[in-house]
Amino acid sequence: MLKILGKSSSINVRKVLWTCAELQLNYEQEEWGSGFQSTETEAFKALNPNALVPVLLDGDFVLWESNTICRYLATQYQHQQKELLPESVRQRALVEQWMDWQSTELNNSWRYAFMHLVRKSPAYADEAAATHSIEAWNQKMHILDAALAKTAQYITGAEFTLADIVLGLSVNRWLMTPMQRPELPAVAAYYQKLSLRPGFQRFGSNGIP
Repeated sequence: MLKILGKSSSINVRKVLWTCAELQLNYEQEEWGSGFQSTETEAFKALNPNALVPVLLDGDFVLWESNTICRYLATQYQHQQKELLPESVRQRALVEQWMDWQSTELNNSWRYAFMHLVRKSPAYADEAAATHSIEAWNQKMHILDAALAKTAQYITGAEFTLADIVLGLSVNRWLMTPMQRPELPAVAAYYQKLSLRPGFQRFGSNGIP
């Protein structure tokens, strides 16, 4: 039985939970993180020295980093009809390209604004820095909108992939954060398409950006 360590409100944990839903995998989940079991214990750090969720336990195999966990699950347990991570080298590279973009370029753009506007963290109290982060975030979303306008489907084409899980959750965060946003028609259509998936309905939008 797979075991997932991490609280359900975490966007990175939700990536893994949505992936499990798409693959129809059974798993046990333990709530770890702020408000639940502490990740700062020696026992947890023995699993992930970064003290972050999620952590995946697959028997005696331990894995951290949410996008890597999603790729592992898709590779290890993917059914023939579930092309979450394509066998084609080039198609797979496109999926991983957008997953990496989400975890680096997109995440780095919104971090200050999100911590300022949603988390209300005292460490992110600079209004000018928050404004700059919002501008950067919206600029990255314009990049996503342009890419989706070309495919008119999912991010890499006609098939739903892991990249759509991580990007779908990022779009949800962008839409739910209280700030000024441009109208992005391709992103809006994409989000509507994702919202029809049972996995998204369970884990994509739970009222927490």
